[in-house]
Amino acid sequence: MIITRGYYGAVTSTEVPMSERSEITLADGVTLHVTVSGPADAAVTVVLLHGWCLDRRIWRDQVAALGAMGHKAPRVIAYDTRGHGRSGHLRLGSATLDQLGDDLAEVLRRFAPTGPVVLAGHSMGGMTIMEFAHRHPDDFAARVAGLLLVSTTAEGHTHTRYGLPPRVAALLRAGETLGAGVLARSGAWRPHRVMLPALRPAIQWLLFGDDCAGEALQVTLGGIGRASLRSIGGFRESVGAQQRLDTLAGLPDVPTTIMVGDRDRLTPTACAESIAGALPGARLEVLPGAGHMLPLERPDQVSDALVTIVRRAAREAKRARRAAGETAARAVRAAAGETAQAVRSAAGEPAAQAARGAAGEPAARAARGAKRARRAAGESTTRCRKAA
Repeated sequence: MIITRGYYGAVTSTEVPMSERSEITLADGVTLHVTVSGPADAAVTVVLLHGWCLDRRIWRDQVAALGAMGHKAPRVIAYDTRGHGRSGHLRLGSATLDQLGDDLAEVLRRFAPTGPVVLAGHSMGGMTIMEFAHRHPDDFAARVAGLLLVSTTAEGHTHTRYGLPPRVAALLRAGETLGAGVLARSGAWRPHRVMLPALRPAIQWLLFGDDCAGEALQVTLGGIGRASLRSIGGFRESVGAQQRLDTLAGLPDVPTTIMVGDRDRLTPTACAESIAGALPGARLEVLPGAGHMLPLERPDQVSDALVTIVRRAAREAKRARRAAGETAARAVRAAAGETAQAVRSAAGEPAAQAARGAAGEPAARAARGAKRARRAAGESTTRCRKAA
């Protein structure tokens, strides 16, 4: 076990594999904090995307589970979304899901330019995957070998009720929209950090289900504390407006698992059911008593689902490599056969001529001998006649 201490007190975490930490600078100058673990030559790469106002640490149990796969462990990439965690601050205009989809494409280009990938997204992370699929369909079709969509939605705030009566929820959303606009213009400040202890009960009620381990809540509060006011408010409009069911319906068939807690107040089961309807081959898992923070609330179940997808993707990758190898071998054999035939054809005519020449010389000599014999016989006959 590892115990770390930070602004919110002691946090006990599961041992995770050693990882490399990097920072990349995007085209608009924003830096992303990225961690990479697992073998560089792994058959599959997994990319983990966290939710709104959180950071990559929500996936720590899943990173540990993937690392425990031994020689079959995948390469694992986890990064803090722009404006979150240790990543750089953002401009107001870049706080959109469009931008997050492009950021994911750039992370793949730099850290996993080839090979199959499994994408796992929680909440806004799942929406980021959908935006990547919408904006980069060719890359998605060519690279993505599996999906894990956790506590997310493809319909913005269509089904969000916060566990409240519809009219109360509508008023709350209206107030949230107004407040988000103010926060988005507040820059990179983080004054809300000092208020988090007082907000702890409300955050627990909103984000968690029947059970909430203190450690899970600490990780959640830590992520919220690291998010700037601009990030908290800026993404609200884009998250609330996204509609990507049509995009999902047009995706190629890849192994997909959708997970949701039946006590989720932000992305209730209706969100997961609509996603499953757009992806008829997907597996839908509804977890009783769980809220919105499934990677922390139900780490074993989320890890099991992710490991299953990775194993399946690895098997498919192995079959694809074998098929490609057999195709290449057939092509080589065919090319070799054509070359041999061409060599035989090229060598055949001189050989035939030589054979004809070799066989023709004795015949010619025999013919000349016969001719001389006939001539001699004729001359003898003539002499005999004259003598007679």
